[in-house]
Amino acid sequence: MRATLMYRSGDVRVEEVPDPTIQEPTDAILRVTHACVCGSDLHPYHDLEETPGGRRMGHEAIGVVEQVGDDVTTLKVGDTVIVPFSWSDNTCAFCRDGITTSCVHGGFFDGAPSATQAEKLRVPQADGTAVVVPEGTDESFMPSLLTLSDVYLTGYHAASQGGVEAGQTVAVIGDGAVGLSAVLAAAQMGAGTIILMGRHESRTDLGRQFGATHVVAARGEEGIAEVMEITGGEGAHVVLEAVGHMPAYEQAYGIVRPGGVISRVGVPQYEDAAVGFASLFGKNATLTGGPATIRAYLEAALPQVLDGTIDPGRVFDRELPLDDIAEAYRLMDSREALKVLIRP
Repeated sequence: MRATLMYRSGDVRVEEVPDPTIQEPTDAILRVTHACVCGSDLHPYHDLEETPGGRRMGHEAIGVVEQVGDDVTTLKVGDTVIVPFSWSDNTCAFCRDGITTSCVHGGFFDGAPSATQAEKLRVPQADGTAVVVPEGTDESFMPSLLTLSDVYLTGYHAASQGGVEAGQTVAVIGDGAVGLSAVLAAAQMGAGTIILMGRHESRTDLGRQFGATHVVAARGEEGIAEVMEITGGEGAHVVLEAVGHMPAYEQAYGIVRPGGVISRVGVPQYEDAAVGFASLFGKNATLTGGPATIRAYLEAALPQVLDGTIDPGRVFDRELPLDDIAEAYRLMDSREALKVLIRP
């Protein structure tokens, strides 16, 4: 089969690799029908060191079941399924608490032999991981359903962990697909004021359509001052940080309201986060967030897509075949594309 490998920063190739096989009785093999490039894929695209043999890429997918292990009971050959970016048994103590990314039998697709930017995919813990799409679902829903493998539900996770409540003021830092998804999720939760901090007009326009009431293009101290002016000097009840770089975190603690919450879902590209008196302690602010527990939310979100309550697939503004995935990375890295859908 063909699969995407990255050999060093900027070096993305589609190559022939062995087809995946059932390795455990809890596995399933899928034919991937829809995949995509994630903003987090751009981190290794920028800084991956020389990697002999290449790193397999991708962690978002919809596919059709081609084979199941002997212990798989909830999936059958021919089912169309959504696969979250991490696999989990959905039965261990952490899964029962909703923290499926910490499953004792779990793991992450990105960089693994069964990564999703490929023609086929091995899904470990298939019963606990994959969620079946209702038979007969129209193709037009597939882009939005694909966002339930990561991007929309990562934005939702930010809002959920932040405890967004009706009427609150929420600030979202980042106008990428996750940030826009966080806007949509906050609007669904009833936030009264939603301030989107982003500089790219085509993206912030979509953010307004998703529910943003204000857009702040400025960064740093100027951006903080604009948010404080909008909020009457009080700051935001909840700040959703969807970037992962230190300047975004510094903006977050600059605009969070005393007693408020910062929820981070941008994969942190730093190790040291200020938590002292000038940042969190003095404001009695809470810091939360982490890898999105997609599987815990997926079954509730699926009918919201199918009944038209949400349309998060609008974050896809380009579509390319698998053979052109290097161009998809380039388009996203240059910000010529917001998010690229890939059809293997």
